[in-house]
Amino acid sequence: MSTWTTVLLASALSFVLKFIGYLVPPRYLEGKRTSNIVALLPVALLTGLVCVQAFVGDGGRVVIDARAAAAVAAIIALVLRAPFIVVVIVAAATAAIIRLF
Repeated sequence: MSTWTTVLLASALSFVLKFIGYLVPPRYLEGKRTSNIVALLPVALLTGLVCVQAFVGDGGRVVIDARAAAAVAAIIALVLRAPFIVVVIVAAATAAIIRLF
């Protein structure tokens, strides 16, 4: 299967899933539980993505390196309520310093 075939199939699947969302009756989408899930789902997906990028190396092995240290530094900056650009700079500087040594 070529790359273009994969991209086109993924695009078509995305469109179909979005279209199916319009067919769901509104009564299934209303309610406290559904709104809580919808509010927290992006946070959970982003957290999973960050964890995989920070702690998984070649072959699916868990690796603790400069990426993990940068993630920890970013978390500390977020806890201290630093602006987002400062969080990014702190994380990048932490990774750069660790890779330097």
